[in-house]
Amino acid sequence: MEFDSKVNESNHKSIRLQGGLNIGLNARTSEKIAFTLLTLSAMTVAGFVVIILAYIIYNGYSAISLEFLTEMPRMRMTQGGIYPAIVGTVYLIIGSMAAALPLGIMAAIYLNEYAGENRTTWFIEMAINNLAGTPSVVFGLFGLALFVKYFGLGSSLLSACLTLSLLIIPVIIRSTQEALIAVPNEYRESSLALGISKWQTIRHVVLPAAIPGIVTGIILSIGRVAGETAPILLTGAAYFLPRLPDSVYSQFMALPYHLFVLATSGTNVIQTRPLQYGTALVLLAIVLGLNIVAVMIRRHYRQKLKI
Repeated sequence: MEFDSKVNESNHKSIRLQGGLNIGLNARTSEKIAFTLLTLSAMTVAGFVVIILAYIIYNGYSAISLEFLTEMPRMRMTQGGIYPAIVGTVYLIIGSMAAALPLGIMAAIYLNEYAGENRTTWFIEMAINNLAGTPSVVFGLFGLALFVKYFGLGSSLLSACLTLSLLIIPVIIRSTQEALIAVPNEYRESSLALGISKWQTIRHVVLPAAIPGIVTGIILSIGRVAGETAPILLTGAAYFLPRLPDSVYSQFMALPYHLFVLATSGTNVIQTRPLQYGTALVLLAIVLGLNIVAVMIRRHYRQKLKI
């Protein structure tokens, strides 16, 4: 009897050991499968990006020259350069970010640091989510009705910048909120325990720690501003304007609208095909350059804060 019990106990141990090994092998197999799928997904996305960039560079490189970048368009945009469109795009980015950044960051600070969970906050959150999913052409129509017509700003650079600022405010609010949430509460509690006011805590402790996440939202916003066509089409972009805007109330040219016109309704779409790809390449280069600057700022603050 004693011998049989020892044999049974040994069998139970071997069964448990074998079960544990099977569970371990299944876990490793599942991990390998998941890692393989994630790697393939990342490589697929990266591959599409590389293919698109290579295609645009291959077709647009021949159009890039000093004349193309620094001269005014001529002969109904079939000759000359895209200098006014480059300057107009930079103006749009600077103007819209100058209007949207302060408002978006302050709104995110209020929602995350001051506002409690109540019906008003829920309504604001729902409004932000709906704005983030609204098509850009709706913002263009709203800008046309509000800024161009109601406020009498006319078809101008100012109207376009204000319209684009409304377009990117939800992105800035969301990214800033996520950055503020990621800051540990210990930072706030330690600062408040020293007798520092709540606003000083937010300004000198919370915001510096949240800057990397805020810059991420800025990067996304810059890319969206630079590539939008419908809002500026309805609020200030000109079809052909071989001069620079002399004030915020002037019309302007911009790279996305210039590219749209060349590709769809130009005087000779086939003749301007190299100019189309060249314009797209310049637009990508501007967005990439601004994003690199923003990434360097984010990296600087991450190293400073040791995040």
